[in-house]
Amino acid sequence: MYPFRYHWPCTATLLLVCAVAAPLAGAESLEQAWQMAAEHDAGLAAAASEQAAADAQLRAARAARWPSLAVGGSVTQLQDAPALSISTASGRFVSPPIFGDNRLGVASAQVALPLYTSGRISAVVEAARAGSRIAGDEQARTAEDLRLAVAEAYIEVLRTREALSVAQSAVASLQAHAVDAQRRYHAQDVALTDVLAARVALANAQQRRLRAANAVQLATAAYNRYLGQDLDRVPQLDANIADATADLEDTSLASLMARALRTRPELSAIAQSADAYQQQARAEGSRLGPQLALNLGYYHVDNTILDRQDFGYVGVGVQWTLFDGGQARARADAARSSARAEQQRLQDLRSRIQLQVRQAWLERTQAQSSLASAGDAVQQAEENLRVARQLYDVGSGTDTQVLDAESLRTTALTNRDDARFDLQVAQFELERAVGSL
Repeated sequence: MYPFRYHWPCTATLLLVCAVAAPLAGAESLEQAWQMAAEHDAGLAAAASEQAAADAQLRAARAARWPSLAVGGSVTQLQDAPALSISTASGRFVSPPIFGDNRLGVASAQVALPLYTSGRISAVVEAARAGSRIAGDEQARTAEDLRLAVAEAYIEVLRTREALSVAQSAVASLQAHAVDAQRRYHAQDVALTDVLAARVALANAQQRRLRAANAVQLATAAYNRYLGQDLDRVPQLDANIADATADLEDTSLASLMARALRTRPELSAIAQSADAYQQQARAEGSRLGPQLALNLGYYHVDNTILDRQDFGYVGVGVQWTLFDGGQARARADAARSSARAEQQRLQDLRSRIQLQVRQAWLERTQAQSSLASAGDAVQQAEENLRVARQLYDVGSGTDTQVLDAESLRTTALTNRDDARFDLQVAQFELERAVGSL
């Protein structure tokens, strides 16, 4: 074989290919990528904050059942303090000013304990509990979406690196063929068209290699963004990704759909949302019922007339709103309508989830079938190229046969890699559709 006459225009690409092709020691696994993404993803952090907020709302709703203590006080400077003026048989009695120095000072403390609220507090607590569960479901959904996105970005980096390797192998093969065509042309065995065709094919392959190298950079930057890393980082990735759907291999499509309807957090979130609206409707309706509370208090009033300045009291207060212009009833109707809307969305989501499971299952099946035949196609394409080159070397073949054989080999390699990576993506998508990722 003769030495190559055409060299790569980009040494950095060669180094990248060598690094990818070399055995990876301590490569970054997908599990590690998931962990790094969970630590840096702002969306997941926001979902956790929403969960904390919902839990705080639940604690606040529960606290309404406990007694409340309120204290207050005021000092008022009067222009002229009032006095008692009492008519008696002996004349009118006028007391000294009730408040010394024309100043009124009042201090109070009151404890209120709700005894009966027509179910309002219980309904508010249940609505808050549903809100907490919704936040938990949203956090689980966000985590699963993030894991799927990271897995797809991880696989995309591997895919583009393999595509770059295939593009480079095509450049090397066409480079060798161009040398052979040039040698035979100098020996006057072939026409100049063979040399020109080989050079054009080589130039096209070099362009494809440049596009493949750019795709690697873009895929790597997107992957690094999910992990919160510098976009220019060049990670070493472990290409041996475990089968994400090993436990689903022998499961029928109907069973997968049923499992998805049981486990998908989105379904639970909408069901909890409908329940929360129902509880809000109950809470609004209960505002028209009697509200009973126990009150205990203490007052201190500075005065010069009464026999004491401190007063304590205990009492039971009842409040019953008989008419509010229809406000509470209208708010309850609005909440019930929102609950019905959530139930309707739930039905639609169940149908869409079943479709997602079916689509992911079919795509995995298709990828499995494609992968099974892609390996044989690569072997046949490589053998075809070998034979075409041998025939060309001895003058029994044409330049077109070699170029076509190389094109077929490149296509076969690309199809094999795409089938392998498509299968991995389909497996993760099936896990996500089922709700097990």
